[in-house]
Amino acid sequence: MGQEVTDTVEAPHLQLALEQSDRTGVPGTRITISAEVRLPADVHVYAPGTQGYKPVKLIIDPIPDLELSSAIYPASKTLYLPAIKEKVPVYEGTFRIIQDVKVSSSSQFWGSLGKDGKTFTLTGKLEYQACDKTMCYVPTSVPVKWQLQVFPLDRTRAPIDIRHK
Repeated sequence: MGQEVTDTVEAPHLQLALEQSDRTGVPGTRITISAEVRLPADVHVYAPGTQGYKPVKLIIDPIPDLELSSAIYPASKTLYLPAIKEKVPVYEGTFRIIQDVKVSSSSQFWGSLGKDGKTFTLTGKLEYQACDKTMCYVPTSVPVKWQLQVFPLDRTRAPIDIRHK
């Protein structure tokens, strides 16, 4: 795995860092992208499965030749909200949502790369509703983006004198 790449995104009521395991790949490569969310003290966002509120959700736009797995969310904690006498699953502090992206390994895709490869831009959004001890803010959506350079496979054979016999 290559060097992790990080980018920050401006977002209301939280800090958002976008990370990816690698900047480059070849056909068949699996890259992990992630959104690390840092919430201020006493602020929470709703976890997936919450009813009646807007849960946090990472949505990546589909791209031909890149296979997206489902986003993986960490375990949430249950928060009791005395004002409404409800228990709800939430995230507080810092948490990370991860998603794997697999580059196509089809021969048609290989042929489309040419000798210099292609750059893919993965776009999407992070949807969430942040709340503090006294109020819930309007649900919002923040754009997210990662870039991946895909190079063709090296098809040059080794010179005869160094090949395995």
